[in-house]
Amino acid sequence: MNSDSLTSADKWDRRYREASGPGNPAPILAEHLHLLPAGGNALDLACGLGANTLLLAQHGLSTQGWDISAVALQRLNERAADQGLTVTTRQRDVEADPPPPRSFDLIVVTDFLFRPICPAISAALRPGGLLFYSTWCAGKRSASGPSNPEFLLQPNELLRLFPSLHVRFYREDAAAGTLTLGDRDRAHLIAQQPA
Repeated sequence: MNSDSLTSADKWDRRYREASGPGNPAPILAEHLHLLPAGGNALDLACGLGANTLLLAQHGLSTQGWDISAVALQRLNERAADQGLTVTTRQRDVEADPPPPRSFDLIVVTDFLFRPICPAISAALRPGGLLFYSTWCAGKRSASGPSNPEFLLQPNELLRLFPSLHVRFYREDAAAGTLTLGDRDRAHLIAQQPA
């Protein structure tokens, strides 16, 4: 890893040392479990403490969790062992080293945005493979999430980042309707690699 990656790894290690637990799986995944394949290889990209990783493993997928933080991955491995689950973790700077082509049947990405690797994420799906993606929008209503515009989606941008995939589900509530209801902070996409 280069010196920029080490700085990023140190930042995330510190954050995950202070975190109390893995949190909950992303709603985009938890609310659409009926779309999961019966088996296959799954990747939780930039997995953090691995709530999504654990959920995928619980549903019988051969699951990998990749993150730049060694601390996050150690805590994920401990939780998987406590639950009797088998997961493979890899410390990896996914910005510099995205997944190889046709390597996964399912990829989950939540709360992470690095636009240059979106074509590689699409290419990493095997035919019929699914992408579950959810991240922060520039028009978010709360102070949660990043403030740097580089890490915030523009309106409908998530749809444009994966043009070769077939959309199965999309949600971006933004500023429509009753602003106190719904998810006003993120866009959510489920898309499929053509068979």
